[in-house]
Amino acid sequence: MNVEQETTEINSQLQEKASHAPIQEEFEADAIKQYVLLEMILRIIDHDVKAIGLSQIKLPRLYESMLRAIQDRVLLDMADHRRMFRKGGIKIYEELQQQDGLLAKYVCRGYHHQIFMLWGFVKVECERVLKKYMSV
Repeated sequence: MNVEQETTEINSQLQEKASHAPIQEEFEADAIKQYVLLEMILRIIDHDVKAIGLSQIKLPRLYESMLRAIQDRVLLDMADHRRMFRKGGIKIYEELQQQDGLLAKYVCRGYHHQIFMLWGFVKVECERVLKKYMSV
């Protein structure tokens, strides 16, 4: 086989792979889920900071500063996700809090998708992620 035939064969294989490119990769769906959970974690932290301010605990400034430090790290991670979304052509356009869970609708490479998470799952995952932030 000569170089020209090899080049033609490689080009045809590349075109075949491009035409069968997945609508959405698994890591992209995971990133959407993580981003939605990070948004929920920000809401939880805001709520807890307000609760600390109204409480009678002995060291409110310490606990608030710890939560604010976690909040800063969450915001940095969210910025990384948004950067990846821009590069990958992903946009979250709607998030709905429903009675039984959280629904996020988004576009990935021109195709509309949605992800739904039950509140029990959201709570457990938020706790897991917050534990990671606290242990670092």
